[in-house]
Amino acid sequence: MTEAQRPASNLRIPDDLSGITAEQYRASMRHYPAGVTVVTLCSENGPVGFTATSFASLSLQPPLVSFNIAHTSSSIAALLKADSVVIHFLGEHQHHLAQRFARAAEERFTDRSLWTTLDTGEPVLHGTPIWVRAIIQQLIPIGDHTLAVGLVTRVHDNTDEKPAAAPLLYYNGRYHRPSALGE
Repeated sequence: MTEAQRPASNLRIPDDLSGITAEQYRASMRHYPAGVTVVTLCSENGPVGFTATSFASLSLQPPLVSFNIAHTSSSIAALLKADSVVIHFLGEHQHHLAQRFARAAEERFTDRSLWTTLDTGEPVLHGTPIWVRAIIQQLIPIGDHTLAVGLVTRVHDNTDEKPAAAPLLYYNGRYHRPSALGE
């Protein structure tokens, strides 16, 4: 079996990680900018959502995306039971939503003016430039997180050639907006 074919459950961890601590690893990863998303879903107890900076586009045919969630997250149990999610690509004007969905779970959906429900049941946040609805295809426990892979079934894109809002980025513990380099 090649390394690429190895199931996640057979993850090999070397005996010597060269003294890497979780704090060192976290500090170095803070220097890699990431787009900010909020993942929402419907659960038997109501709406669930969380901020995620691990979003990735995996495949065009079929359209697959991924994100991960910590095993310690208050949203993990709901995600493990979910059939579908909505992933919101936040704009620079929505850093308040990134902060809201990173706080305590009971505070995330208290302001009903911030969201509505799709006909398929998932909560969708108002004013988000782009969001995608995805059917959960795989949930892969790996390390201290679960990797979620979803098949995109719907795309809402409220941007034009020149979007009204730049994407929201997370870098070195703070939210940022990108600025274009000279062309």
